[in-house]
Amino acid sequence: MSDAAKAWGTVRGHLRESAGVRLFDQWLKPIELIDGAESDTIRLALPSAFMTNWVRNHYADRLFQEFRAILPDVRSVSIETRSAKAAPAVLTVEVPAAPAPVAAPVSARPALDPRFTFDRFVVDQSNRVAFNAAQALAQAGKPRFSPLFLHSGTGQGKTHLMHAIGAAYLEACPDANVIMMSAERFMFEFVQALRARDTHSFKARLRAADLLMIDDLQFIAGKDATQEEFFHTVSEVMATGKRLVISADRCPQGLDGVEARITSRLSVGLVADIKAPDLALRRAVLDRKLADMPEANVPTDVLDLLATRITANIRDLEGSLNRLVAYAQLTGETIDMEFAVATLGEVLRGAERRVTIDEIQRAVSAHFELKPIDLVSARRAVVVARPRQIAMYLAKRLTTRSLPEIGRKFGGRDHSTVIHAVRRIEELRDKDREIDGAVRTLLRELEG
Repeated sequence: MSDAAKAWGTVRGHLRESAGVRLFDQWLKPIELIDGAESDTIRLALPSAFMTNWVRNHYADRLFQEFRAILPDVRSVSIETRSAKAAPAVLTVEVPAAPAPVAAPVSARPALDPRFTFDRFVVDQSNRVAFNAAQALAQAGKPRFSPLFLHSGTGQGKTHLMHAIGAAYLEACPDANVIMMSAERFMFEFVQALRARDTHSFKARLRAADLLMIDDLQFIAGKDATQEEFFHTVSEVMATGKRLVISADRCPQGLDGVEARITSRLSVGLVADIKAPDLALRRAVLDRKLADMPEANVPTDVLDLLATRITANIRDLEGSLNRLVAYAQLTGETIDMEFAVATLGEVLRGAERRVTIDEIQRAVSAHFELKPIDLVSARRAVVVARPRQIAMYLAKRLTTRSLPEIGRKFGGRDHSTVIHAVRRIEELRDKDREIDGAVRTLLRELEG
C-alpha cells in the first residue's frame, strides 16, 4: 500500500468523525483516491460534477490540510469528476507561503439540494418572471443579464430557485465552479479569513466562481466591513461577465442598512419578485408534493383544508403536509378530516384568525396619526390618500372580502379604485423604502 493510500485511510477516518455519519455517507464516502506516481500530488475523484462541486466548495482546504499533516511533501490536492464524457473538473490547492491556518468549521448544509430543481418548482403568475429569469441565467453561453436579484417573503421559493439554477448550470457546464452560500456564511468566512490574516484566499475563491449565489442578503445590513468586501466581490464578478444571483426578503432599494452603492449595483441586472401564493398555487404545490409520496393517501378535502387555511408561505404548507403524513405512518391511522384537525389543530387554529377591515382601518389610522373617518372620507390629499391605499392593499391581502365589499367599507368607492390602490402600493413597495417599511410594520402588527 502506498503512502498516499495509507494517509487516505487516516483522512477518511477523521472526516467521518468530524462530519457525522449522514454527511459523510452522502458526500465524502464516494470519494476515491487515484494512486499516482507523483508523491507531491493527491488526486481524488467523485462520480459526478455535482458532488465534485460540493466537495470543492466545502472541503478542498480541509482535505489539503489533512494530507499535509500526514505527508509534509504534498504540495497540491486535486478534486476531479470521474466521467468518461467530460474532462475532469479539477481544483488544485497550492501550498501557501506560510503554514496554512486551521480551516473554519464547515457547514453541514449541502451547497445544492438535489430536491430543488426547476421541474419541481410550481409556477403561476406570482412567480413566473422569477422562474423564467432563473432558467435563462442557468443556460450555457454568455448570460443575457447579471446579476439576478430575487426577492420575496419567507418561504416563497427564492432559495429553491437558487438551488435549481446551480444544478441546471452544472448540468449544462460540468466543469463550472459554482458557489452558493448564505449572506451569514459570507460574513462568517470573511471574519475567519480576517482573523487568520488570509483574506486573499477567501477573495480568490469567490471571485473565481463562474456562478456565485448569495442568499438572504438582508443579514449583512449594518455590517460595514462585510459590506465593503461584498461590494468588491460583486463588482469583480460582474466586471468579468460571470453569473451572479442574490436573494433577499425585499427589493434592493428596500434593504435598510445596506449601502446605496451595493443596492445600486445589484439593480442594474434583473430584479424579480415572488408574490405571496394564492389559493390555486397553494393547492398545486400540495399536489406536486404529494406526487413524491406514493405511499401516502391524503383525501381531497384535507388538501383543500390545508391550502385554504395555511396561507403564510409555501414552506409552512409543505411542512404541514409532511407532518400529517408522518404522523399517519407512525400511528398507522388513516388520514381523514378528523385526523387532520387533531394532528394540525394548533397550526390550523393559528391560521384561522381573520383580520377584519375595521381592524385594518384602525391600525393604519394609528400608524399615520389619522382619524379612522379620514380613510372613508372624500379627502384626496396625499397625507390621507396614501394611507387609504395602504389600508385597501392590506384589506385585499389579509381578508377574504371581495373588491366591491372592500370599496364599500372605504366610503362606497368602486372596485376599480381598490384595484388601482393595490397595484399602486405593490409598485411603491419596490421603490419607496418608507412605504415598504410601513406596510411591513402593519403586517406584523395585524398578523401577530
